[in-house]
Amino acid sequence: MESYFELKKNNTTVKTEALAGLTSFLATAYIIVVNPSILSQAGMPFSGVLTATVIVSFFSSVLMGVYARNPIIVAPGMGLNAFFTFSAVMGMGISWQVALGAVFWSGIIFLMLSVFNIRTLIVRAIPRPLRYAIAAGIGLYITLIGFANAGFIVGDKATIIGTAALTPKLVTFLGGLLLMAILITRNVTGAILLGIVLITLASYPLGRWWATDMDPLISWQGMVSAPDFSLLFQLDLVNSLQFAIFPVIFAFVFTDLFDSLSTFVGLAEAANLTDEHGEPRNIRQSLTADAVSTTLAGLVGSSPGTAYIESAVGIEAGGRTGLTAVVGGLLFLPFLFLSPLLSMIPAIATAPALVLVGAFMVRPVVRINWLKLDEAIPAFLAMTLIPFTYSISQGIIWGFISWAALKVATGKAKSISVTLWVIIAFCVLALVMQSH
Repeated sequence: MESYFELKKNNTTVKTEALAGLTSFLATAYIIVVNPSILSQAGMPFSGVLTATVIVSFFSSVLMGVYARNPIIVAPGMGLNAFFTFSAVMGMGISWQVALGAVFWSGIIFLMLSVFNIRTLIVRAIPRPLRYAIAAGIGLYITLIGFANAGFIVGDKATIIGTAALTPKLVTFLGGLLLMAILITRNVTGAILLGIVLITLASYPLGRWWATDMDPLISWQGMVSAPDFSLLFQLDLVNSLQFAIFPVIFAFVFTDLFDSLSTFVGLAEAANLTDEHGEPRNIRQSLTADAVSTTLAGLVGSSPGTAYIESAVGIEAGGRTGLTAVVGGLLFLPFLFLSPLLSMIPAIATAPALVLVGAFMVRPVVRINWLKLDEAIPAFLAMTLIPFTYSISQGIIWGFISWAALKVATGKAKSISVTLWVIIAFCVLALVMQSH
C-alpha cells in the first residue's frame, strides 16, 4: 500500500488518507438519498435506484483510487440525474429503460474519447465563457428543482410561477435551508448530510403538532433490508439507439464531458495534483475511470457517474493519493442494506441540498467577461435557457448556435475551430431531430 500509492512521495500517511477518505465521503454521501429522490420521479423504484447509486459510487471511487490513483470520489452526478428525469423521461416522453440505454451508450462514447484522448481535444475547442455559463445554468436548474420539490415554487396562471402559502411543511423546508446554509458556511464536515438528517427528524413532530399536511411525508418501514437489484440490466440497448434518442445521448456526453474535466482541472490546480507538464495528474486514467462509471451506471440503473468537486473537502483534509478515494468508496457499501431507513427521508429534507448545490455550481459565472458582448450574450442565453426551458440540452444548443452566429456577424468566424464547428453542427442536427 505504501509503495503503490506512493504515500511518502506525496507526504502523507495511511491515517491521513483514511481520514481524508471519510471526510470526502461525508461531503458526497448526500447523493445516496438525493439521486433516488430525483430518479424515482421518472418512475424508477427508490430502493432500486439507491442500490444502483451505492454500486456506482463504490465501484467508481475505488477504480479512481486504484487505477488513476487520484483522491477523487466518483458518483452519480447532480445535473445529469436532473436531465435524466426531467428532460429525457418526463420532457421527451421516453421510458426510463431507454434513458438507461442512452446512459450506457454515452459511457461507451466517453470510453472511446478517453482512451484515444479525444476528450481533451474537444474540451479545448469549447469557449471558456460557455463552459462557465453551462455550469452556472445547471446550478440554477438544480436550484429550481429543489424549490419545486419542496412545494415552495408552484405554477401560477397569472405570473407563470409563484410561491406557495406558508405551511408547516414549507416552514420546515425554509428552516432546514437556513440550517444547512449555516452548517456549510461554518465548514462543518458533512454539512449537507447532517442537514438532511436534522430536517428529516424535525419533519415528523412538526407535522404531528401543527397540521396534517406533513403526516404522509414520513413512514417507518424498518431500518435494514436486502439490496434491491431490480434495476440491474433493465436498460433498453436497442431502442436507445434510435435516431430520435441521439439528442439524449449527446446531452449526456456533452454535460458529463465538461463536468468531469472541469472537476479534474479545478482540483488539480487547487491541490497541486499536477504532473511535470502542469497538467492534472494521471488525467487519461482519471477520465477513463469516469467513463467506466457512466457505462456501469447504465447497466445497474442510475444516471451517469462523474467526478465530484466535493472531493476538495477530503483533499483539504490531507488526501493526496488514490487511497483517499478507495476509503471513501468503501464507506458507501453499508448503505446497500439501509434503503428502508433512507427511504423515510422526505423531499423537503433533500430539497435544501439541491438549492445549495446550485449555489456552488454558479460560481464560475464570475469568470465571464460581461463587457465582451459577443461572448457574454451566448453565455447568458446558455445559462438562463437551461432553467427557463427546464432543459439542459436546450441551453447548451442555443448557447453554441448563438456563439457561432455572433462571431460570424462580427467578423470573427476564424476564431471558431473546426472541432467547434462540428459540435455546432451536432447542435443544429439535434434541433432538427427534436422538431420531427
